Amino acid sequence: MTGFNTDALVHQISHTQNQKPKGDPLLVIEDVAKVYPTPEGNHTVLSGVNLTVHEGEFICLIGHSGCGKSTLLNMVAGFSRPTYGNVLLKGQRITEPGPDRMMVFQNYALLPWLSAFENIYLAVDAVYTDRPHSKKKEMVSELLEMVGLTESADKKPSQLSGGMKQRVAIARALAIRPEILILDEPFGALDAITKEELQEELLKIWTEYRVTVLMITHDIDEALFLADRVVMMTNGPAAHIGEVLDIPFQRPRNRARLIENPQYYELRNYALDFLYRRFAHTEVD
Repeated sequence: MTGFNTDALVHQISHTQNQKPKGDPLLVIEDVAKVYPTPEGNHTVLSGVNLTVHEGEFICLIGHSGCGKSTLLNMVAGFSRPTYGNVLLKGQRITEPGPDRMMVFQNYALLPWLSAFENIYLAVDAVYTDRPHSKKKEMVSELLEMVGLTESADKKPSQLSGGMKQRVAIARALAIRPEILILDEPFGALDAITKEELQEELLKIWTEYRVTVLMITHDIDEALFLADRVVMMTNGPAAHIGEVLDIPFQRPRNRARLIENPQYYELRNYALDFLYRRFAHTEVD
């Protein structure tokens, strides 16, 4: 690729990576591999994945389809276990799902027969079993207000737009105060305007809650706007982390000012070069 100074950018990336990360180590992924048996032999999805995530960080994972991003985050969520290696939360191996990790999917995963209020209340009720009903209702109302859905509390998912459904899903995930919020392409199915609105909303929520976020995205601009670090995956099979970009832009971030920053385009071009030249996705006949 042309039009940007790769050497200067690599120097900048190296400089930012030498800075001390904020917060304490929360999540450690150690030499993780995931292997599935098939009739043709073992299929290695991930191999040699190492990553340390610090408390309060916002991490975005990008990479081509099939590179194991969702597989990796499913292991963090506890839905799956690594074949080799360890996924550790506060030094303890993750072996099953737990309320300290909540996942939000692209398809919302809301119960269609329940209202927005009831979908969130279900999570609150399951975790805060000893709290009175009135307190649980108050918590749900606060969450709906936080995501701007107070007036839609009684609507069922079929009566909500895609963006509103995702707001409910995020509010439900935050209802139990998780330590890690896991987002699997949460805005991938939304139109551009709604996507930008929810990106802004997500940053406000993250700033308020200071929850650690792991988010999969295929949108480089989204990753640069949201993340503290962008984890770039190589292609599968046997995918691993190719590079990690530290994003140097101060917070709070203003989208209009950000896209006027020449460094933004240097980082964007660097990520594009990684994905579409150095690790271009090739189809196998």
